[in-house]
Formats: sequence, structure tokens, C-alpha cells
Amino acid sequence: MTVRTPNNSLLEFRHPAVRHLAWLCSAPQLLFASASFQPADYLPADYPERLLAWDQNLDTAPALLREPPQRRLGFYFERLYEVMLTDLLGWPILLKNAQIQSNGHTLGELDFVVHNTTENRIEHHEIAIKYYLGVPNGNDTALWYGPNARDRLDLKSDRLINHQSTRTHQPETQALLSDHGITGPLTARIFMPGYLFYPLSDYLEPPAETPTNHLRGWWTYANDLTTTDTSSWVQLHKPHWVGPWRQFETPEADSTEHSLTLIKHDQIPRLYAELWFDQPTNSWCEKRRIFVAPAEWPI
Repeated sequence: MTVRTPNNSLLEFRHPAVRHLAWLCSAPQLLFASASFQPADYLPADYPERLLAWDQNLDTAPALLREPPQRRLGFYFERLYEVMLTDLLGWPILLKNAQIQSNGHTLGELDFVVHNTTENRIEHHEIAIKYYLGVPNGNDTALWYGPNARDRLDLKSDRLINHQSTRTHQPETQALLSDHGITGPLTARIFMPGYLFYPLSDYLEPPAETPTNHLRGWWTYANDLTTTDTSSWVQLHKPHWVGPWRQFETPEADSTEHSLTLIKHDQIPRLYAELWFDQPTNSWCEKRRIFVAPAEWPI
């Protein structure tokens, strides 16, 4: 079997967890930052073969990858990241989700503190996986909202760069690190892959803080789908927002139609994948992603 890199062949992976991990290893990020962490700069040359071996025999995969997926996307993403750090990079994790305390109050937490054995230094990694929908804001600008409109790309980027990644400068954090035998300066790293969704009906310029190679989808209001053929759509449920979707069953048009009608009732945007049939693999594969929002969103 000819091995291709996961960048070009994510849909080769039959097991979702392995496909999701392959996506994490190669996914572009959503913000420019001097502290941005690029796994591809450190992953061993044989990592695609290792992923394919796990996919062909899941019993040989790391235990965390074989556990049932968590519905909370952030927790599931952290699990994938841990597998990448420990089982692909071979970097020891010194702290994970370590809470920073002061007089009985929690000030925050550190996502990961790891030993980068490639460069022999201790690093503090803050991570997130994000999905933002662009809403025109006048003067050819846009605001990029998460499905929960309290979340915004500009706000999250600022928090990651200027708050979360600088927590190790706080005396309370330094005390926590010292308690675990970690001394000296830590290198801050940020990892935030995901998708930006552009309006189907409007042209938007990409946000200035986002690399041009970011992953893209589309979004529209449910009221604007009356003449759209959605027979090849399927709703994507968490944690399957990570990485491209693949299924062997023919899409159920009635099920998709029903879920679209529920958007007006639930008032929550839903994510769909438009599929195409791939004959060589005899499966339905993701062609593009579409978020569908209620009329009142993002209020």
C-alpha cells in the first residue's frame, strides 16, 4: 500500500479518532502569533505510517484514542492533543489542566506544560479548536462569531495571546510550577486550528489576524434554504466537527430536512456536511461544510 501524507489523504482513515488526530497534526491555524505552535515542524517523518497502522488495527493504537469520544469538543480535542504530544512526538507532559490558586480562588489553569525534548526546553501550551462565522459589519469589515455568539475570533485571539499564554508570569503560577519541580522560564506556545465560515450570499475579506491557508466553510440562514437541495447533506454532531466526515450509508434526506426545521425552534446554529459519493472507497465523503443559523442569530 502506498502511504500518502495525512494532509492530502485524511479520508483514507476509517476510524474517526485516527482521522481526527491526523487532522490535528496537519490543520492550519486561525491566528497569527509569534508563539504559534506548528506540529509539522516537530513530528517524526514516519508519523503518517504510524497513523495508518493504528487505523488498520485499532487495538495497537494508544488507549486514549480507543476510548469512546467525549461530547464536549474541548475535552475531546485536549485528548487528541495529548496523544499527539506523548505518542507521536514523545514529549513528556509535566502538567495538564493544572489549576492556578490564590487564597482558595481559582485564577485559571494551564492547559499543558511539556518537555520539548527536540529542543530540550520546557513549554507551556494553550490550545483551542474554534469555528467562527463571518458577519458583515459595515465598511467592508466583519465580526467573526462562534455558534455561541458570545464567542468571537478577535476576543479569543486577544485572550490567548495576551492573557492565557502569559499566565506563567504570574507569581501564583510560578509557585505552582515550583511545587512540581519546574523552574526557569517557560516558552509559551499557542495552537488554535479550526474553520472560518463565509456567508453564502456575501463576499467577505478574511480577517487580518488569520493565515491565508485557514480552513473555510460557508454559512447561511435557515430561512434562505427554501430552494436549496439538501438531499446530500448530513448534520455533523460533536465531536465529529473535528476533521472531514466520511460515512458508508446513503444520506437520509428526511432526517436532514427535519433537523433543519428544528433550527428555528432551538435557535441554535447547526453544522452540516455536503457529501459526494467516492466510488473507489464506496463511501460518502465531505465536500464542504455549511453552518445554518436561525434568523435572529447572532443576537
